Amino acid sequence: MAVDINVVVLVGRLTRDCELKSTPQGTSVCRFSIAVNRRKRTGDRWEDEVSYFDVVLWGKSADTLKPYLQKGRQVSIEGELRQNRWEQDGKTNSKVEVVANNVQLLGGGNQGAPAPMQGGRPDGRDASSQSYSPAPGPEAFDDNDIPF
Repeated sequence: MAVDINVVVLVGRLTRDCELKSTPQGTSVCRFSIAVNRRKRTGDRWEDEVSYFDVVLWGKSADTLKPYLQKGRQVSIEGELRQNRWEQDGKTNSKVEVVANNVQLLGGGNQGAPAPMQGGRPDGRDASSQSYSPAPGPEAFDDNDIPF
């Protein structure tokens, strides 16, 4: 039997301050969106392509990180994709969200806000000093770049 895998890792910036609410049972739910940029080559020039993702963070992590999840803040999200489906006015709707298992605060955005745990890393190292370079997409290569 095959094993399915549902893992997503994103690094991006919050598009708005997070919204913290509680379920009737008292569980905290924090919702926010992030923008993830990707550079792609169109002809002989480079362009930025932006994708937006809705993120949901549950429980104590939601309470702890709420003060730091502000618009412009760069974060690293590890989680899984979940698809919600519902019916409204006789029409079936669906939405895919990232349910975060791990959120790390990175450098940039809201420089005045202190970062807990030195950039979100439990080992105390500052994650903001790390550089992130996305792998180029297939449009960045031409046939002369392939060695076979």
